[in-house]
This record gives sequence, C-alpha cells and structure tokens, in this order.
Amino acid sequence: MLKTHYCGELNLKLKGKEVVLAGWVHSRRDHGKVIFIDLRDSTGLAQLVITPTPRFERGSECRHPQDRRSSAGREAVPTVSSGRSVTSKIKEGQKLNPEFVIQVKGKVNERPAGMKNKKIATGEIEVEAIELKILSKSKTPPFELDQDTIKVNEEKRLEYRYLDLRTERMAKNLKTRFELIQFIRNYLQDRGFTEIQTPILSKSTPEGARDYLVPSRLHQGKFFALPQSPQQYKQLLMVAGVERYFQIAPCFRDEDARADRSPGEFYQIDIEMSFVEREDVLKLTEEMFSQMIKKIFPKKKINQIPWPRITHQETIKKYKSDKPDLRQDKKDKDELAFAWIIDFPLFTKQTKEDFFHGAGNKLAPSHHMFTAPREEDVKYLETDPSKVKSYQYDLVLNGFEVGGGSIRIHDPKIQEKIFNLIGFDKKDKKMFSHILRAFEYGVPPHGGIAPGLDRLLMILENEPNIREVIAFPKTGDGRDPMMDTPSEVKEEQLKELGIKIDLKKK
Repeated sequence: MLKTHYCGELNLKLKGKEVVLAGWVHSRRDHGKVIFIDLRDSTGLAQLVITPTPRFERGSECRHPQDRRSSAGREAVPTVSSGRSVTSKIKEGQKLNPEFVIQVKGKVNERPAGMKNKKIATGEIEVEAIELKILSKSKTPPFELDQDTIKVNEEKRLEYRYLDLRTERMAKNLKTRFELIQFIRNYLQDRGFTEIQTPILSKSTPEGARDYLVPSRLHQGKFFALPQSPQQYKQLLMVAGVERYFQIAPCFRDEDARADRSPGEFYQIDIEMSFVEREDVLKLTEEMFSQMIKKIFPKKKINQIPWPRITHQETIKKYKSDKPDLRQDKKDKDELAFAWIIDFPLFTKQTKEDFFHGAGNKLAPSHHMFTAPREEDVKYLETDPSKVKSYQYDLVLNGFEVGGGSIRIHDPKIQEKIFNLIGFDKKDKKMFSHILRAFEYGVPPHGGIAPGLDRLLMILENEPNIREVIAFPKTGDGRDPMMDTPSEVKEEQLKELGIKIDLKKK
C-alpha cells in the first residue's frame, strides 16, 4: 500500500501521529511561505500544510520523525521520497495543480483555534507535510471538479465521465447505489432468497419492446438477443424448485430515452417467489423498501404506511393517470408517496409499438403475456376478454412507476389461451415452446416484482434524470461519447458473421 490512512479516517485521535496519504490535489491555496492543499481520496478531504520547516521542529514538543525511526514499536510507513530536503517542500508545493496525484508523509496536528472547518469530517485536523512526491500529473480538466457539475454541458460530462465521477455529488451517488444494493441483498438473503445470475445471451421473443440482437458466428444467420428482463428465466427457476430467487439484473431494451429511462440498458431488482399470492409480494416489497429508506435515507419521510392501494380504474378516474403523485406537498423533496396500483385490465389495445402478430386481432397484454387473470374473471376469457382483470400490480412513487409485477400463469391451458387471444400463430407459440414444455412438469403458483433500481435511486437522490445515478450512461440518443460508441467494426468481423451492411439514404 502507498498509504497508511485514508483522508476520511483522520481525526484528533491521531494527533501527533505520522501518516502517509495519497490522492488527488483538490485545491491549492498559496500564501507565500505557507501552502495549503486539500487532498482528496475516495473517502473525503484532508488539509495539508506545506511550510519550509515543520512546526514541530521549531519547538520542543516533538523531534523530526527521521530522528524517531528506531523508536520501539514505531509503525512502519511507506517510503515517500529519498534525499529531499524539507526546505524544498514549498517549491514542490508550488508545482502542484488540481488533479495531480500525490503521496505525502506528514504529522497530524489539531488545527489552530478559529481555523477549524465544521463542513467536512476532517475539519478539526490538518497534516503538516514532511515529504512529498508527485505520482502523476494532470492536464487542466475540461470543467471544474471542486464544484457540482450539474449545470455543465452533459455531452462534455459524459465524454469525460471518469472526471465527472470524481466530483462530490457523483461520487456520493455511486456509493449510495452500492449501499442500496447491499441492503437489498442482505435483506433478501436473510429471508431465504437465493441470488442467481441468468443468461445475457438469450432468445428473441416478442415481449413488448425491441430486442438488441447479437449475431452468432458459429451459427450464421441466427441470432441471440439480450434479455429485456429475466422474466422467462425466473419463471423457469420456479419450475426448477428454487422457490425464492432474486437478482440485481441487467435489462436491455432498444427504446427511446426519457428523463426517467436510460436507453439501451438498465438494472432492476428482480424478485420471484413460489407458493405466494399477491399479498405476499406486496408485503415483502413494502417492508423491504420502508426499512431500506429508514436506514439509508433517514431524512426521507414516507407519508403513509401501509402504502395505499388503488385500483387501476379508480386511479384513472380520479387522477387521470396510472402513476399518480400522492405527495401532500410536491415541493417537499424529502416526502415519499408510495402507492400500489392493482387490478389492471389483463388486456389492452394493440398499438404500432406492440410486437405481437394478431392478424387483425386488437388485443395485447397490459403487462406481459405471463400475467395471470384474476380467478373470478377466468370465465370471461371465453366470452368477453375486455372484462378480465389481472393480478398485475405497479409500484408508484411521487408520480413515477418504480416497479411492476404480477402473479404468473401456472396453468398451461390458460397460458395457451392467452397466446391465442393476443393472436399468436404456431410460429409465434414455438418461440415460447421452452416455457410451455416446462409447464408440463409441475409448476408451482408463483409471482414476483421487478423494481427499477436506477429510477428508484434517481427519485431518492432528488436527481433530475436517471443518468445522474448511473456510472457510465448513454446520451439521450443512445450514444456513449466517452467510448465513442456505437462504432463501426472491421469488414473482416462482418464477414465472419456472414453480415453485409446496407446503408440506405433516408
């Protein structure tokens, strides 16, 4: 290790101790014979003081650390530099520019009275430099990193995302994202869930959005698809007897961007359970999120517990929306208004964006084709499908849909009937032959939910768009300026795949 301590660890308990720190120059304040450096690492800031001669050399309080190297029990520290006189430190300090990476050995002192900074965790101490070494120099960044970059041109921020992530707000968002995921993992593990990773290379099936296709080199003319969600795999895991599954799952959909939707890929907290009813799923989710918010976002206040449950018909009639904002004060950034929307129609009208082949049939699933109809409404499948309500449920928060789920169909005959009603022919059904075959071998009643991780965090962090909580997001038109993607590939790669590009003028 090139350091003995992290910046954020320093406190008055280390007063008089020698430490070695390493990190980035956050700022420099040159006062002639004294230079102050704010050193930054992943844990926070620490103030360095650079003087020609260490303060403790001028008094009898303590000898120079070099004179104490043989002291019994002294903790070894990494070597910073060799042969550098302490009087040259001012010149070294004057060479330092923002974002230089440095290593410094120094003594922890209590800041003088009136010089303490209550705004930072290490504001009671400073580190008086003994030795200093530049590990890496930096060009002048394209935008200032000691300030919030929210107003900086987003294209520029994404082009230099690795710099943007050094800023305080963005670094905090990444850490909070980790804390949220870790809480979810621990919560579900404690309740008997098993985390299972499902395939990324999957099968293209009509599920409501455009697939991202991956050509096969070994089987030319055939394609994999990136999963729109792990929906079919998690249902197959229920058939496999897992009973309680979860995954922080990547999902891929070729959709247009919105402020609350990332084009291309996003993550969801994917949960599935066997031998459950709707109430079991809602209760688990409600308790999990309520406890998570209490621990990670203690300033947030959930305005109603238990969360209200509103039928789809009621919310459309009263709020003209299926994702109502139920906050009492919509200007209060710390108010959280969760609600469950239940009893959706099983079917909706097909649109041009529906990837179903109905040959004139106008029905499409409201949620997806594996959602179970309410038991009391099954009779209407034969006579009037428009009357059928489902066991679908959506989770809304402050006017956003942050999750959706349902109790699934576990009766192969009902699944076949749904396929027929949305207009599937034999070829379409063959795409789902793996599901239908699996359901012939004893499938338990099951259901689940998939809250959107990115969107949920966006709301909890009071961010204006979803890109602020994703490490390396795409632009609104689906590009990555940092990696310069999507990009062309070599002709040889296309030949290996048996692909020819036909670019037609628009």
